[in-house]
Amino acid sequence: MALNLIMLGAPGAGKGTQAERFARSRGIPKISTGDILREAVHAGTEIGRQAKAIMDSGMLVGDDVMIGIVKERLDRDDARGGFVMDGFPRSVPQATALDGFMTGRGPLIIVDISVPTVELVRRLASRMICEDCGANGAPDELICRRCGGRLVQRTDDNKAVVIERLRVYNRSTKPLVDFYRGRPTFRSINGAQTPDQVAAELVNAVDSLNGGHA
Repeated sequence: MALNLIMLGAPGAGKGTQAERFARSRGIPKISTGDILREAVHAGTEIGRQAKAIMDSGMLVGDDVMIGIVKERLDRDDARGGFVMDGFPRSVPQATALDGFMTGRGPLIIVDISVPTVELVRRLASRMICEDCGANGAPDELICRRCGGRLVQRTDDNKAVVIERLRVYNRSTKPLVDFYRGRPTFRSINGAQTPDQVAAELVNAVDSLNGGHA
């Protein structure tokens, strides 16, 4: 059975780290719209230039662009056996579009990582990111563990932009929890734990919803 997992959570909830860890453990691709957009920004494409201006202001890229990016990615062969989605959907229209893409792919499992706002602000204001590959790093690290690149503060992680990002999330993205909450394949887990504790709770949640399949 294909394992199709959506990771939900506010900026700073740790969903990217957990998505990568889980995808690697199950041998399925992690599909991160943030990574795809950063690649476009780095390459200087038209979409990349448009996305950079939007992301630097703390706003979200429009539904049409994101839906098109995700549809193209899901059509690749490596996603046929399942995927972990990080950063999509971020609105109810995107979620509705994703439901349409899932015909014949099996059910969607949705896990929301819940973290108090005060903790999100603290995490985001101190977060570092690799300027080469986009991986997250700890506040006291200077070199990326993944590729050896230099860690810098994200341009969208200063305190004013952090607050704006959370405001945008609460307005545009949080309604997704309500959209998915009634489904039998939805779970919310406590993200205000250590990464290992969150990972263990994620595994338990997914396996309980996926019939215990490893």
